[in-house]
Amino acid sequence: MDRQTRTIEDVYRRRYQSFRGALAGIVGSYELAHDVVQESFARALKSRADFRGDGPLEAWIWKIALRVAFEMRGQASQVELVDAFEPELPQPERDEGLAAVLEELSPRRRLVVFLRYVADLDYREIARVCEISEGTVAATLAQAKAALAASLDCSNPEPCELREAAE
Repeated sequence: MDRQTRTIEDVYRRRYQSFRGALAGIVGSYELAHDVVQESFARALKSRADFRGDGPLEAWIWKIALRVAFEMRGQASQVELVDAFEPELPQPERDEGLAAVLEELSPRRRLVVFLRYVADLDYREIARVCEISEGTVAATLAQAKAALAASLDCSNPEPCELREAAE
């Protein structure tokens, strides 16, 4: 087994729950998200020679996973990832208020919020996945936090409810 295969398998073992949780918000259920994760890692293993190493391996796998999720939703995979997905809480009944406020965010902001708080990616990884700059990630998160705080009537610009909903 080559090193890259072991590394991909390690990412799978460590981050399966994060992938499944975030992708459930995109495809609408945890069951379908499981299938997306399986297919994504299978594709990553199959095309591991295509990984150029110009960014984190995990970000490359996330990009594959988002494309697979998009395909499973039956939409063309050539649309820009940042504007294509409209993630939502897979179990909105856990916090209906937060779910409603998240729906008010633009698809780009919602995706970046999900990748940060549900998938737990850092700014660099989000930038790689979404093909945007780290500065755009920071600005998008700041705008999303401000919008969420205003809608949730919070004095704290980083609502604790967002972190709880992601867990």
